[in-house]
Amino acid sequence: MAIFSVYVVNKAGGLIYQLDHYAPRADTEKTFSFPLDLVLRPHDERVVVAFGQRDGIRVGHAVLAINGAEVNGRFTADGKDVLEFLGNPANYPVSIRFGRHRLSSNEKLMLASMFHSLFAIGSQLSPEVGSSGIEMLETDTFKLHCFQTLTGIKFMVLADPRQTGIDALLRKIYEIYSDFALKNPFYSLEMPIRCELFDQNLKLALEVAEKAGSFGPGS
Repeated sequence: MAIFSVYVVNKAGGLIYQLDHYAPRADTEKTFSFPLDLVLRPHDERVVVAFGQRDGIRVGHAVLAINGAEVNGRFTADGKDVLEFLGNPANYPVSIRFGRHRLSSNEKLMLASMFHSLFAIGSQLSPEVGSSGIEMLETDTFKLHCFQTLTGIKFMVLADPRQTGIDALLRKIYEIYSDFALKNPFYSLEMPIRCELFDQNLKLALEVAEKAGSFGPGS
């Protein structure tokens, strides 16, 4: 069981805090001979697998490194186009590392804003007045849990589907926010949270939740 990340979104839909707590390692590195038996395509400024799966490499995985050097989007470390490089037989054999691409800061900002909109849509679709909005989204690999305060701040936790005690954790994070962000005289409401004590206590709370699954009195 694991807690993957935490997001805090203000009432306007802006991301004001994000922490990646645990990222499963799913990278696969293999040495290939020419021709490459995977079909690669450019997608969102990256080169991804469009067809063909083998040895842990899956459709949608991005090219992360070539011959041990990290790629920069669609370009190799020395500025060459990845697809052109891999299309040249002279560059083989070649070692390629594939995996799920890491979200950039801009992508995290965009996704937080999108969830804010989905949350509002969920509230409006409710047949009953006063809906709490989206509290959980479930996939086969993770669950997204959301808790919105009366002032409109959203606390979101992405966790392993088997992880327990997330409701208690969300309220604990709200408590930490109240104690170490709101009570900080240098913190301005709705602005990004940059408080060392907030970081420390949040990380501690995540570790406790992973081990125990809940918080008792005085935790």
